[in-house]
Amino acid sequence: MAELAAAEVYAPRTLQVWRTLLNWLAFFFQIFAQILRGTPSFNQVLSYVGLRQGSLLSSAPHAPPQFKPLPVVELSEYSEEHEEAPGVTSPGAVPVRGGGEGTANSLPFGKLTVVLDLDETLVCAYETSSLPAMLRSQATEAGIKWFELECISSDKEFEGKPKINYVTVFERPGLKEFLKQLSEFADLILFTAGLEGYARPLVDKIDSANLFSRRLYRPSTISTCVSLYLVSFHCLGMLPFLAMEYREHVKDLSCLSKNFCRIVIVDNNPFSFLLQPLNGIPCIPFSPGQPHDEQLLDVILPLLKNLSQQKDVRPILYERFHMPEWFQKHGIPSSGWT
Repeated sequence: MAELAAAEVYAPRTLQVWRTLLNWLAFFFQIFAQILRGTPSFNQVLSYVGLRQGSLLSSAPHAPPQFKPLPVVELSEYSEEHEEAPGVTSPGAVPVRGGGEGTANSLPFGKLTVVLDLDETLVCAYETSSLPAMLRSQATEAGIKWFELECISSDKEFEGKPKINYVTVFERPGLKEFLKQLSEFADLILFTAGLEGYARPLVDKIDSANLFSRRLYRPSTISTCVSLYLVSFHCLGMLPFLAMEYREHVKDLSCLSKNFCRIVIVDNNPFSFLLQPLNGIPCIPFSPGQPHDEQLLDVILPLLKNLSQQKDVRPILYERFHMPEWFQKHGIPSSGWT
């Protein structure tokens, strides 16, 4: 009997030891996997010096595989409640182009603050030596404006001399007119994850009229933990534990304003505004391979004109894009939002 009792005690203890060991192994495996996920790829390493293969990536590194750009949908009719509410303009009544009705004097709430991303939102830049000649020819035939630029890289040449990169920049169709009309009813702020040595001369070129009131570069972005989720292997009898995911180059609008009622950010990468999802407009990424792009004047500008007439932009942007649900679907909890 004593031997049988000892065997019965020994077996559960052995099982418990194995389960504990498996828990620890799984824990270290997750840490190792997270380290691998956090290890910069070759393209990400190039992005820190302002370059990527075939394209100048001065904004954030490539989005994760699960990210799919969200298109800015065409303006649709809102409910009768929105249309009849005092001080709210129906999107259908907002003209696509021109007009002095959008000037600051006619805005009931003053100017809207519009934060604009740079790369793949307003322009698309390529390292000149890597640019396919066919792409340049197609863009020229389609009437897309482009220019060449010299910019200072974060790399250093021999004896500490700054390295000069040569890039070709394609302007999104309607860019100059978009900025001009937008400045009539909005304060413009440029917020890019690009390095200043690249972005400053580029913006000097596209904004010769100094329409941007502020320019923010990569040092103004933040890195943040955006995902906490449970990992569990019930089939192995293992205990759940927490895993964390970090995002770099996040654009926190709180550095610009503590009042989010009248501020919006337009960015082709929604993860840039994950801290304020109700203030973001996810636009289609621009590429010179899409010569008939009409997003700036025909889609984004009318939406911004309508938002300029609202006391609070967040209800309309939520109804349009449902960004909180999109972030939750991708494992980002609402506890990190402001």
